[in-house]
Amino acid sequence: MTFSGAKLALFLGQKIVVILRDDKPDIPYPGHWDLPGGGREQEESPEVCALRETEEEIGLQLAPSDLVWSRRYSRPRGYVWFFVSHQPAGLVSDIRLGSEGQRWALMDPREYCEHPLAVPHFAEQLSGYLSEARA
Repeated sequence: MTFSGAKLALFLGQKIVVILRDDKPDIPYPGHWDLPGGGREQEESPEVCALRETEEEIGLQLAPSDLVWSRRYSRPRGYVWFFVSHQPAGLVSDIRLGSEGQRWALMDPREYCEHPLAVPHFAEQLSGYLSEARA
């Protein structure tokens, strides 16, 4: 099935990795807190897309087996996949910001869901995951 991109809610311990988007008027949600991920390249799978983008954006190499939850949802440009991975907090020392974004940070996942500068549809997807994980 066709999709346009993939995002990853990457938990390092109890916090998630977020990236402050560049503040450029020609990109969606400039200056907002984003999650690792992005647009599909060629014929890559949703998992490969999310993992490639994560490595490009924050320098962490994860395996498909590290993805523990996923959902596909519809956006104006097509379907997008949302993944979750839980990794040890110690991986924070391996993070290296790539060429996109102003900086990265760790954020409490509930704080992200309520943050006024969170990308709204990613906050919604994360909130759905958190609700399911509690059940």
